[in-house]
Amino acid sequence: MSARLRFALAVVVLGLLMTGPFILTALIVWFETEGDGRQQLVDVLAPHLGVGMMLTLLGFAAGVGVLRTLFRQYVQGLLRMAENLRLMLGANRGFRVQPNGPPEVQMLAVAANELASQRDEIFGDVEAQIARAKDSVEQEKNRLAALMSELTQSVVVCNLDGRILLYNNRARMQFRALSDAPGVAGGGELIGLGRSIYAVFERNLIAHALETIQQRLKRGVAQPQANFVTTTRAGQLLRVQMSPVLAVARSEEKIEGGEAVPERTFTGFILMLDNITRNFETESRRDQMLHNLTEGNRASLGNVRAAAEMLEYGDLPDEMRDRFRKVIRDEVQAMGQRLNDTASEFADSLKVRWPLEEMLGADLIAAVQRRIEERIGLPTKLEEVDERLWVKVDSFSLMQALTYLANRLSDEFEVREVRFRLSSAGRLVHLDLIWSGQAMSTETVMSWELEPMKIDDESSPLTVRDVIDRHDGEMWLEREKVRHRAFFRILLPAAIPQEQSEAELFLRGESRPEYYDFDLFAWSEKSHGIEDRPLTELAFTVFDTETTGLNPSQGDEIIQIGATRVLNGKLLRNESFEQLIDPRRPLAAESAKIHGITAEMLRGQPTIESVLPAFHAFAADTVLIAHNAAFDMRFLQLKEEQTGLRFDQPVIDTLLLSAVVHPNQESHRLEAIAERLGLTIVGRHTALGDAIVTAEVFLKLLPLLAEKGIRTLREAREAAEKTYYARIKY
Repeated sequence: MSARLRFALAVVVLGLLMTGPFILTALIVWFETEGDGRQQLVDVLAPHLGVGMMLTLLGFAAGVGVLRTLFRQYVQGLLRMAENLRLMLGANRGFRVQPNGPPEVQMLAVAANELASQRDEIFGDVEAQIARAKDSVEQEKNRLAALMSELTQSVVVCNLDGRILLYNNRARMQFRALSDAPGVAGGGELIGLGRSIYAVFERNLIAHALETIQQRLKRGVAQPQANFVTTTRAGQLLRVQMSPVLAVARSEEKIEGGEAVPERTFTGFILMLDNITRNFETESRRDQMLHNLTEGNRASLGNVRAAAEMLEYGDLPDEMRDRFRKVIRDEVQAMGQRLNDTASEFADSLKVRWPLEEMLGADLIAAVQRRIEERIGLPTKLEEVDERLWVKVDSFSLMQALTYLANRLSDEFEVREVRFRLSSAGRLVHLDLIWSGQAMSTETVMSWELEPMKIDDESSPLTVRDVIDRHDGEMWLEREKVRHRAFFRILLPAAIPQEQSEAELFLRGESRPEYYDFDLFAWSEKSHGIEDRPLTELAFTVFDTETTGLNPSQGDEIIQIGATRVLNGKLLRNESFEQLIDPRRPLAAESAKIHGITAEMLRGQPTIESVLPAFHAFAADTVLIAHNAAFDMRFLQLKEEQTGLRFDQPVIDTLLLSAVVHPNQESHRLEAIAERLGLTIVGRHTALGDAIVTAEVFLKLLPLLAEKGIRTLREAREAAEKTYYARIKY
C-alpha cells in the first residue's frame, strides 16, 4: 500500500473516530425516546446544531493537520531516510543522512550514519586487499592497452557477429577519414566498441574471407589468413589482412601422434588495415607515365630511324636532306621535352623516399633543445613556436643535423645562444635556427651542408644536404640586418594533426582511452532479443540536445547534438559525437544565456539535414538514453519527414528511472540526481557535457534498479511508464 493511500485511510479513520461516537449516541437517544420526547429533543438540539457541526469540523481539521504533520515527520521522513540509506549502501557510499525531523528520527539518522562510517572502514580494508590482488592483472591489461594504442598499423578485432571488440588509435583515425561526412562531428560514426564492421565492409566479403580461413584451418595450415582489397563507401581503397582469433576448447580434444591436443575453436577475427588509395593512385600514375613514355616515344623513334636511313643515300638532294635532318631534330626535341615533362610531373613517384614519421613540431624542437644543451652545452630558447603544427620527419637524422649546425656555430663563430622558431607555410613548415653574431658567407654554408656530420667523437656518413634531401626540403641562410641576427631556414613537409584538443581531453578525462572490451566475445552466443536482455549487457547511446527554445512544435530548432556511448555497463568517453548546427533561424536570448551558444558560433556550421544522418549512424543498433527524453525525441521526430530518418530504437529516460528509484524525493532535475548520487558535473549545459553526466547517472541507477527487481530493458520501460512524469508531452 502506498504512503498516500495509507494517509487517506488514516484521515477516514480519524473522521469516524471523531464523529462516530456522537452519531451513535444520538441514534440511541433518538430510538429510546418516543412521542413528545423526540420533539423536545429536536427543539433543544436544533439551535446548537450549527455550532456543534462547526466545532466538529474544526476539530476534524485540527486532527487532520496534526495527523499530516506526524505523517510527514515520521512516515515520509522515514521513507526518504530509507531511500538515502539505499544510496549509502550502493550508488553513493559517501552520502550521509541529514538528521531532520523529530528527535526519534534524528537519533535513527545519527545511528545510521555511524553504521555507514563503520561499514566504510571495513570496505576500505577489503578494497585495499582486492586492489593489491588485482595489481598484476591490471598491469597486464595496461600493457595491452598501451601496445594496441600506440601501434602504427590499423588493427580491429571483431567477434563472429562482426561486432567490434577492440581497435587501436590508428584504426580510429583511419575510420574517421573513411567517413561519408568527416566534417560532421569528426566523422566518428563508423568506429566504436560493439558496432558492426559491416557498416564499413560488405557482409558477403567478410563472410567469404571467414570461409577461406575456415577451410585453411581444416587443412591444418599453421597461420591461416585471408587477404582482400575493397573500397569503402567514401571511395577509399583498403588492403585488409584477416586472421582468426582461436580459443582452446579443453573439453574437446583430438589425438595427434598418440597425444591429446586441445581443439581450437574460431571465436572471432582480426583485421589489419592499410589505406592504399594514395599508393594505388601513385602506381596508376606511374603506369600511365611508362605507357606515355613507351607509346609516345615509339613513333618518334620510328621517324628518327626512317629519317636516318634516308640520310645514308649519297645522291639525296640537299633540300630532302635538310627536311630529314629537321625531322630528326624535331622528334629528338619532342622526345626530350616529353621526358622532361614526365620527370617534372612525376618527380615524387620517381624518388626513393626515406620513411618519415609524423610528430608534433613542438616535441621535435624540445628534443633538439635537450640534445644541443646536453651534447655541446649551448643554451637554447624558443621564439614563436606554433604548438599546433605537425611535421613529417626522420626525427633522428634531423636532430643530428641541427645539433651539428649548432656545434659549428659555437666552435667557429663563438655563438653563445641559439633560438628556434616554427611556423606554418601552407603545406610546408618553416623551422628556423636563429643566432646573433658574426656574419657568414654563402660558401661557408655550402661547405657545412656538404661535409659529413661530426660532433666530437660522434660521426655520421650523412651530410646536412643528405638529411634535407630525405625530407624533400630545402635549407638556406637569411639575415635580419636590423636585429643583427641570422638564421638557417629549413623547409619540412607538414603532417595532418593527430591529437585531440585539450578541452576535449579534459572533458573525457582519461589518460588512455579504452578501445577494447573482450566481454563482447560472448555476444555471438547470447540471445539477440533486446527487450529481455539485462541492461548491463546492452549498448546505449546517451545524448542531449541544445535548442533555440523550448517549443519544438512552434518552430524551435536543434543547435547542438552531443552523445556518448555506454557498453556492457561501462562509459566509453572517447567514443563521442558533438556537433554545432546552423538552425537557420534566430536564437532566443533566454536560451543563449543557458547554453552559452551564440549566433556567431553557429554561422557556417552544417545544417540539420547533414548532421542527423551522421548521428543516426552513430546511434545505430543501440538503445537511446536522455534526461527528459520526451523533449529531445520530439525535436528528432519532427525532422523525420524532412530527413527521411526514423529513430525507432527503444528510448530510456533517466528522469523517469530516478522517479522509479526515488519516488519520495522532491526533485528529479539532472543536477539534483547527480548530487544525490555523488557525481561531479563537468561541462553542464553543453550537449556533450550533459550527455556524459546523464550516462554517469544511468550507470549509478543500474544497481538501484536491480534492488527493485528491474534488470531488463522491458522491466525498466514498464516501470518508467507508470511514473507521474511519463505523462509529460511536448
